[in-house]
Amino acid sequence: MNLGPNLAILVLICGVASMVIGSVFIAQAVAKGNWLREAMQEEQITLGLSEEDIAQGNVVDTAPEAQQAADIIKEHHSNIAPTYGDLLGGGRYDPTNPKHLSHAQVLNLENSLGLAVLGFGVSTMALGSGVFRTVSGVGLACTGLPLA
Repeated sequence: MNLGPNLAILVLICGVASMVIGSVFIAQAVAKGNWLREAMQEEQITLGLSEEDIAQGNVVDTAPEAQQAADIIKEHHSNIAPTYGDLLGGGRYDPTNPKHLSHAQVLNLENSLGLAVLGFGVSTMALGSGVFRTVSGVGLACTGLPLA
């Protein structure tokens, strides 16, 4: 039994499938990265940017800028209380207590910026994976085509 032609067709099909899947990864990575950037621009966060950047209308909309802003916020909230347990002092959260409320709001913003950093990282990984899959698919297709 001669597997040559069948194997060549299988390699070609795998190559095309890999190129399609890679293209989907690339498209999703670009779309999600753009969506995240636009969502951050809507928030108009300027924490950590220079006066010159702010004057030019720049806002926090990249992973490094979001990480820098989150680090600044972490420093600020440690001034309110080093830990959540220290803030509560063995008691319960009281939303009418301005110190408790400020700490909760700071944690929320810090976590949102952290999620933005994570989102940018995941979209970058998906982009890299998509490029790799596409290039691998081209290689497989180029190998399978002459064998078919």
